[in-house]
Amino acid sequence: MTLNVAAEQFGKVAVLLGGRSAERPVSLKSGQAVYNALISEGVDAHLFDPAEQPLQQLKEQGFDRAFIALHGRGGEDGVMQGALEWLGMPYTGSRVLGSALAMDKIRTKQIWQSMNLPTAGYHIISESLDEADAADILSALSGAVIVKPACEGSSIGMAKATTAAQLSEAVSEALKFDPQVLVERWIEGEEFTIAIVGDEVLPVVRMQTPHEFYDYEAKYQSKTTQYFCPCGLSEQDEKALQVYAKEAFKAVGAEGWGRVDAMRDDHGQWHLLEVNTVPGMTEKSLVPMAAKAKGIGFSELVLRILAAAKI
Repeated sequence: MTLNVAAEQFGKVAVLLGGRSAERPVSLKSGQAVYNALISEGVDAHLFDPAEQPLQQLKEQGFDRAFIALHGRGGEDGVMQGALEWLGMPYTGSRVLGSALAMDKIRTKQIWQSMNLPTAGYHIISESLDEADAADILSALSGAVIVKPACEGSSIGMAKATTAAQLSEAVSEALKFDPQVLVERWIEGEEFTIAIVGDEVLPVVRMQTPHEFYDYEAKYQSKTTQYFCPCGLSEQDEKALQVYAKEAFKAVGAEGWGRVDAMRDDHGQWHLLEVNTVPGMTEKSLVPMAAKAKGIGFSELVLRILAAAKI
């Protein structure tokens, strides 16, 4: 084992995966990878899908702690965290408040703005737009926007819009996923992600895709997406981005482990995008990639996250 912790000290571990969110397919892959790593290290780990088993069985079946590999609603938004606290079950990652805030892109941006952290201009929409209102929003946000459901992950429901008709349609689609929609100024530039494990900020990863943006297909299906770690930034710029990321992570009350996404526009300005408190742990995932660049193997990464589990 790579940590100074005997596998037996973790007790019986439930790897929570699947769930009922739109991100269920990715969660199943993340959870399986985490489970395989724990088993390889001799941990008494078991797969547990809350969509198929009542949570009370965690106590009835004698589990000692939970590794949350659930993505999206019900797993990453504070709901599961609150349920586990009620059960008295130590769990990985952010607590209830940090999970809930980070899941909400709108409130995350509002907190960042209040702390003078850099993030793109935006509008909040809660109903369908006619083309006249859409045109006004486009004009206010420099003519191009990205539309995002407020509380979905994995780029689900996201779309770019450069015309009033496109924006109106994109908002209608996004409202199918969430009652509030974030319409954010489109940023031309490079996209980066910064993983945080405990108090350690890992090397920055740069993503490059021929898609218009780093969407669901680019993340999980495309073979043309490229990842760079080292990311190509100067040492000074990478350190500056890591500082922003750590501040952004703490600002929403996130802890344990997670990932902050950001972009740098064509003028060299940073823009924080969002915080992921339960990032993917698949073969294409970014936190394991950043950890590897730091000399931390996948199994050690999983053990570090599990060792920090608490109520």
